Amino acid sequence: MVNPEDIQLIGNEVAIRWADGVEDFLPMDKLRALSPSAETQGEHDLLGNLIGGGEPGRDFSAVTVTGYQPVGGYAIQFHFSDGHRTGLYSFDYLRKIGEANRCG
Repeated sequence: MVNPEDIQLIGNEVAIRWADGVEDFLPMDKLRALSPSAETQGEHDLLGNLIGGGEPGRDFSAVTVTGYQPVGGYAIQFHFSDGHRTGLYSFDYLRKIGEANRCG
């Protein structure tokens, strides 16, 4: 796991500089759409049925990140302009989003 060295909110992107020198510029609306929270992704009950989750294709284009806070030494909790703040983005998950963004 690589840790972030610096995180900045620049325009409509979250800029992350990682300890290994990689830099990611993640669109805020994309981060909101990819929130790992049960509210957004849903969660499975004991029988494996998916409960909850957001509507597919929901438009987050006007949503911005208003702040963030580190959680332990493994994740970031972003605060979004639509009031959402329950998803914990592990460093590994943020790296995967950044890699997909760089390659996409």
